[in-house]
Amino acid sequence: MAEIFRFALVGGVNTCTFFGCYLLLHPWMPYFAAYSLAFVLSMVGSFFLNTYFTYRTKPTWKKFALFPLTNVTNYLVQSVGLYALVTWAGMDDRIAPLVAAVVAIPFTYLISQRILVPRGKAAGGSDGPEGPEGPGPENGMDERQPSRLA
Repeated sequence: MAEIFRFALVGGVNTCTFFGCYLLLHPWMPYFAAYSLAFVLSMVGSFFLNTYFTYRTKPTWKKFALFPLTNVTNYLVQSVGLYALVTWAGMDDRIAPLVAAVVAIPFTYLISQRILVPRGKAAGGSDGPEGPEGPGPENGMDERQPSRLA
């Protein structure tokens, strides 16, 4: 339950970061370009907040490379929602990104957890380089660490 709370907290910070970037960029470019650039910028911050604070794992280049995959679904759900809200529902294009973001939250949590959290025996094992057992306290490879932010 604490992990879900931390995810929600990071999501709130990330949403504020995204929305702030979006509002700063929006006057100088079309709304969808501003949305896309703000999304990428906030995704980098989200990676570090989620690795250190939410899931308390070590960031690695591999996770950093895979993390955008966690956001592909998020981006697609939000993009379709943004387009529908602005084009079909006539919603203000300064507010629509926030509404579209709410719908994507459950998808983002499940996918980011899958990529950022090492899977051990309790989570169903892993077929990664750590072997079928995956990293875990029983084999000395648990990479979860106390948060430096908490």
